Amino acid sequence: MASEQELSVFLRSVEKRAFKRAHFATQNPDSALDIVQESMIRLAEKYGDHDAAEWPLLFQRILTNAILDWHRRQKVRAGWMTNLSDFRHEGDDSDADFDLLETLEVEVGSGHGEAADRLLERAQTLEILETEIRRLPERQREAFLLRYWEGLDVAETAEAMGCSEGSVKTHCSRATQALAKALRARGVDHENR
Repeated sequence: MASEQELSVFLRSVEKRAFKRAHFATQNPDSALDIVQESMIRLAEKYGDHDAAEWPLLFQRILTNAILDWHRRQKVRAGWMTNLSDFRHEGDDSDADFDLLETLEVEVGSGHGEAADRLLERAQTLEILETEIRRLPERQREAFLLRYWEGLDVAETAEAMGCSEGSVKTHCSRATQALAKALRARGVDHENR
């Protein structure tokens, strides 16, 4: 059984990434904050007494469900929901081998000793990438963030999303291709990074 202090440390460790993920999904910082807080409360109330090793997957699943619930409420209230699938270009396999992680590896302290122009270029690229992640269809964005941001493996991502491993692979592949194409269209050449 985990202690309250362990739970508090865990929640602090995931709050920023969870907020960013919810913000990508909602495009609204207030809604994103509400979703993250609601997810943290659910984890603490329902699973706080579970083994701490179970929390990462449980939290991701709770967060996913909270985001889906938010979208359902928005659909009912507004009568429509933005269809992000318009951003996907089917049949474009030209970037199947492109690995976004190899392109934009950013580690703490990686800028040490880099020229100012290179740091500015990297910051601009990451800003473009954030914009393009927001434009991904919801399931692609979710799979991409869970795999590459949260570092979950395919099986864990499938469990958190409530879908098959094959679906996770498809969503990640399409997201990576769409992001590569968008970066290229905006003048970011991944070959030279």
